[in-house]
Amino acid sequence: MTQSLWLATSDSISLTSLNASTTCDVCIIGGGLTGLYTAYTLAKSGVDVVLLEANTHLGHGTTGHSTGKLTAQHSLVYSELIEKLSVEEARLYYQLNQLAIEKAMQLLPKNSVQQVDSLLYCQTKTGYAQILKEWNAYKVLNIKAKITSETELPFPITKALSMSQQAQINPVEVCNFLAKEALSMGAKLYTNTRVQQLNISQNNLHTENNMSVQYNKLILCSHYPIEAFKGLHLFKLSNSRSYMVASKINETMQGQYLCVDFPSRSIRTTTINNEHYLVLGGANHIAGEKANTEPYYEAIEGEMRAHFEQEPIYRWSAQDIETPDMIPYVGRISKSQPNVLIATGYRKWGISNSFVAGDILSSLITGSRSEDGAIPLYSPARTKFGAQFMQMLKVGGFVAKEFISGYLRHANTPTCTHLGCKTKWNEADETWDCPCHGSRFNAKGEVLEGPAVQPLKLE
Repeated sequence: MTQSLWLATSDSISLTSLNASTTCDVCIIGGGLTGLYTAYTLAKSGVDVVLLEANTHLGHGTTGHSTGKLTAQHSLVYSELIEKLSVEEARLYYQLNQLAIEKAMQLLPKNSVQQVDSLLYCQTKTGYAQILKEWNAYKVLNIKAKITSETELPFPITKALSMSQQAQINPVEVCNFLAKEALSMGAKLYTNTRVQQLNISQNNLHTENNMSVQYNKLILCSHYPIEAFKGLHLFKLSNSRSYMVASKINETMQGQYLCVDFPSRSIRTTTINNEHYLVLGGANHIAGEKANTEPYYEAIEGEMRAHFEQEPIYRWSAQDIETPDMIPYVGRISKSQPNVLIATGYRKWGISNSFVAGDILSSLITGSRSEDGAIPLYSPARTKFGAQFMQMLKVGGFVAKEFISGYLRHANTPTCTHLGCKTKWNEADETWDCPCHGSRFNAKGEVLEGPAVQPLKLE
């Protein structure tokens, strides 16, 4: 298996598994950044919280495999949001994510967060046109930014769009901090505790060790919600996988970068234990679609050698989920199930959106009105039927194709325990990947990423 820079260089927290049935006011499934920040904010408000994480350590899922960019500059998002939604909603999306950065800078210890500028850059005329369109959107939304031709990058660019007062984090160290703070405030956190059954009508769940949790409210922060099929959310979310490599470097950069050309590239630096690292990422494809992902690693490893003259020492991949209108789903899963809340669909920008999500979820639980404007914008029940219907056809059609063709082309491979699609062996990551909904299993068949909760049956 490959390993991310963050997981390889930081000691993430492992806790005891849930070994006795319990009750709580709020049960959170998922020990990544969203789950931990939500647990922290709820516990701080005096709410009785239980958090369950399937992995042996906290932050070992999507969070520990992210770029760690804490920014409101989510690629070319604002020009698209103005067209898809409205100026007011696009402005609110920016304000919420920028406020999340400011809150995180105040909350987090200095060794885990650093303020930097974020820059979108291009090397083509097409990319320049996209950047100009995004800059015009910034002006409409009153986002402070500047166009420049000067960057720290060791190769020429056409133009870059710079957004100041952004940040970057060490995601594992941030998870460690939030976990310790939540525990100190009375939250009960458990690792190595996989949920296998949800009894929504009875407000309880069961783990694989047959322990039960009785709750008043349930929050699904498990990236791809177990109960996503309620309200057809399963067919409104698409999965993509991207790749990252890291190497040691002599100096860090003052900014973090994202190329808007194809293929897109993400660039940032960080300092861990007094050593500097360069993180280069990109190369997206639909999760589970490629049996051999080695060429994706080779592409960005080659660019690291060519542009930065550095040899990669870590490499890893990340899985991301996107909603049809680009805004995450955060809140009550449906009007008919007010006790079940979800947070998902971050579209590669889960660091800032995790803090936004935690505040929204806490507001809904405690009855605070501080996030009133954010609640309808992020609501999973928002009505965007046209976009959702098209996405449902797109994703649902792909699933149907893979379900049938998988049995023809991969008859002898293990069957995914989620909805029965045939998995594919990923040689580069040494994982079994499901092309239908993105479940991943290690070589032993153990679940690495959901929505599957049962291990593969390996012959």
